[in-house]
Amino acid sequence: MTAIKELSRSRVHSGQQIRLQHQSEVLNCEMTFGLFLPPQAETGPVPVLYWLSGLTCTDENFALKAGAQRMAAQLGLAIVCPDTSPRGTDLPGEHENWDFGSGAGFYVNATHAPWSDHYHMYDYVKQELPALIETEFPVTDQRSVSGHSMGGHGALMCALKDPDRYQSASAFAPICHPSETSWGVKAFSHYLGDDRNEWRDWDATQLVCTVEKQLPILIDQGLEDEYLGEELKPGSLEQACICTHHPLEVRMQHGYGHGYYFVTSFIDDHLRYHAKALGLLG
Repeated sequence: MTAIKELSRSRVHSGQQIRLQHQSEVLNCEMTFGLFLPPQAETGPVPVLYWLSGLTCTDENFALKAGAQRMAAQLGLAIVCPDTSPRGTDLPGEHENWDFGSGAGFYVNATHAPWSDHYHMYDYVKQELPALIETEFPVTDQRSVSGHSMGGHGALMCALKDPDRYQSASAFAPICHPSETSWGVKAFSHYLGDDRNEWRDWDATQLVCTVEKQLPILIDQGLEDEYLGEELKPGSLEQACICTHHPLEVRMQHGYGHGYYFVTSFIDDHLRYHAKALGLLG
């Protein structure tokens, strides 16, 4: 296991918000991640929520904007926030667009060069980072997953592709059918190639039709979200879940947009949802 470098540590709600850095073997680059340890971690291991952030975000956005530490401290829940793409790789065209490359790893395992040398974000957030966290910090192997926008897509991928690894899954404004959106087409065609059959394993709406074990999913979606119709398409996922009887709750929230004002308004609900599944609440 590679060495971890601590970049910063702050006391918050009697817990610790820590920013750390390590060399990722999966991504072949140095990665930074955030970790909130609640006060309960001082006396014993606690379960973990993995939070996946959206386009243009880093490991810091959720920790600084969501206001999740207060409720997580009350519940005894750790929160891990990975970065959203490999860093420092400087691949051709990697930094030219906000919706592709840097900050836009889409939580897939890239199969096409030059992206396949680094962009294996799915393996990173599902296996490498949890293995590191569970070895080096006072946490259990009980995990849940959530995320926002592109990170919501990532959370859905984790829950659908490997439901046995998680106790619960949720998302805020996730990209539900990326194969039919401009964001998804742009990312998938570069990372996975032009064969759309290769995209099915990374599209929640298509993947939900093939899973054997069904992990319930909670989604919050703002009705004033400017990306709702063109990029997010929760209705497509809802229809697929109805057809396959996959447990899904979509809460359409009046007056809310796409950003972190929306996330912070409902994050406590999601933390309690995960805490119940993780055995922290009766």
